[in-house]
Amino acid sequence: MAMTLRLPDDLDAKLTERARREGRSKQELAIEAIRDAQDRAELKVDDVLVELMDSDAEILDYLK
Repeated sequence: MAMTLRLPDDLDAKLTERARREGRSKQELAIEAIRDAQDRAELKVDDVLVELMDSDAEILDYLK
C-alpha cells in the first residue's frame, strides 16, 4: 500500500523548484531527506523495530 505525503504548498513549491534545479525527482529528494534524518536520529527506526520484535518474542515465550 503506497503512502501519500501531503506537504504544505510553500514547502511543495520549494521542493519542486529544487528538484527542477538539480534535475532530480521530488520523490528522490524526499527519500534522501528521510534517510538523512534517520542517520541523524538518536534511535534509528530499524533498531527500534528490532527491539520491539525481541520484546514481543519474549512476551510470547513467557505466555507459553
